[in-house]
Amino acid sequence: MDKLTVLVTDDDQDIRDGIEIYLKNEGFNVLKAANGLEAIDMLKQHEVHLIILDIMMPKMDGITATFKIREERNIPILMLSAKAEETDKIHGLSIGADDYLTKPFHPLELMARVKSQLRRYTELGTYARQEQTEGLTLHPEAKEVRLDGEPVKLTPIEYRITELLLKNAGRVFSISEIYELVWNEEAYNAENIVAVHIRKIREKIEADPKNPRYLKVVWGLGYKIEK
Repeated sequence: MDKLTVLVTDDDQDIRDGIEIYLKNEGFNVLKAANGLEAIDMLKQHEVHLIILDIMMPKMDGITATFKIREERNIPILMLSAKAEETDKIHGLSIGADDYLTKPFHPLELMARVKSQLRRYTELGTYARQEQTEGLTLHPEAKEVRLDGEPVKLTPIEYRITELLLKNAGRVFSISEIYELVWNEEAYNAENIVAVHIRKIREKIEADPKNPRYLKVVWGLGYKIEK
């Protein structure tokens, strides 16, 4: 398999160069951009498998860039920010980012998160059959969820949550279980993060998100997709 390409987007050249060194040591191709506009232009010219995207940048910030990228692409987005507030994290995740790392961060943690996101993005599903429930179907070979035969535009994290629940239709998963199985790390203050993604999924698969047909909450226990 050809090398995977990571696009590093940060207005700080030292950070871009530092991340590039670690990524290349791990065998990745690296592209670099100084702001969101440059990143979007890079995506038009190159095949990119993951984006590392700073939030605070001139010309176009990471939030705006993520929103625009998600209009056409579902590649993993790992956000960076010097801000540690939970609201910034939730905002980034709510508009389509897959993961979030606060500066300053340890390079080895960044590499671990990059590998984790790429592994989930590039691996095909292990189930040959289609999982389905009343018009909502999972197609692992294409990494797609379809509603009444039409593909649903999900981010990688949204897809993995839906995949987990569809493959286990009828089973209730706690918030901690969803977080640990999807993010592959220990759940800590995961309630808001998972809830944001559940809300976004409902907006895409439910005719009436406030009265969901598929993705149900079981109060005090967690979430499930009805059989």
